[in-house]
Amino acid sequence: MDIMWGLLATHLRFHIVGAFTVALGVAALYKFGVAEPRKKAYAYFYRNYDFMKDFEEMRAGIFQSAK
Repeated sequence: MDIMWGLLATHLRFHIVGAFTVALGVAALYKFGVAEPRKKAYAYFYRNYDFMKDFEEMRAGIFQSAK
C-alpha cells in the first residue's frame, strides 16, 4: 500500500504540466503559423484594393440591375 501513496498526485502533477506545455506550444504554432500570415495577407489585399473597380466589374456581370 505504501507504493500507491501519493501516486495520483504525482501523476496528475506530471500530466498537468505536460498538458499545459503542449497547449502553449499549439497556441504559439497557431499564432505564428496561421493567424499572423492571415493578418499579413488581409493587410496586403486591402492595401491595394480598389472597391470601386471591383464594384464596376460586379455591376457589369452580377449586378446587372444596379445603375
